[in-house]
This record gives sequence, structure tokens and C-alpha cells, in this order.
Amino acid sequence: MSRPRDERGSGLVEIVWMSIVLLLPLLWIVLSVFEVQRGSFGVSGAARAAARAYALAPSDAAGEKRAAAVARQALADQGLDDVPVRVTISCTPHPNRCHSGTSVITVRIDSAVTLPLLPDVLGSGTPRFRLSADHTVPIGRYQEIDR
Repeated sequence: MSRPRDERGSGLVEIVWMSIVLLLPLLWIVLSVFEVQRGSFGVSGAARAAARAYALAPSDAAGEKRAAAVARQALADQGLDDVPVRVTISCTPHPNRCHSGTSVITVRIDSAVTLPLLPDVLGSGTPRFRLSADHTVPIGRYQEIDR
């Protein structure tokens, strides 16, 4: 006759394993959401600041340089120093002369944040979440123009 097996303590082991299996993905999701939210705040702030900097510049060429520099600084203020940044500027009704008349400037910032705790072996490269924001300002809002 075999003796009945003592199973005291196995419930604790099962709870520990289940908590590891369930809590690690939950932790990753929470950290990823925080990283994407931080990037979203940074990109929207960068678009707003870049549009103001472009509108205050004396010319279109100077405005493009200022907008790019201000966008990078706004992202760095959110702790996003090493993210890719692309600044796109468009204006209406004069696409080639943004600082004339009553132009309306739209600045678009495209960037991406890296999702934490995922190695390269799970896919082709580090997983990224793309972010973009745009901000529109009329040229006369931040400077006085000659008519």
C-alpha cells in the first residue's frame, strides 16, 4: 500500500507561479503605456513650441532651423533625448512664403518611442510606437506684419 502524498504548501507554490505568469505581462503593459504617454506629451508640446518658434522667426529659413531646435528641446524636456524627430512645416495660402500676409502655419512633429523590456529577438529590431502631433497658428498671432 502506498502512503497518501502530502500536498501541504503546494497552493503557495502555485500562487507564486501564477502571479509571475500574470504580473510580468501586466507590468510590461503598464510600463509601455507610461512610455507612450510620456512620448505623446512630448510630441504635442514640441509641435506647439515649434509652431510658435517658426511664427516668431524673421524668415522661413530661420523659422525652420528654430522650429527643429525647439522641437528637440521640448522632447528633451520630457526625457526623450534620443528619439527620432521629423519636423514638417506647411502653410496656406502661400506655400512658399509663410511669413507673408495672413498665412496659417501648420507644424507637424513625427517621432517614436521604444517600448521597454522587449529584446530584439522577438522581432526585427527594437519595438517602437510611432507618435505624431501637429499645431496650427496664424502668422499674425505672434508677430505684427506689414501690409
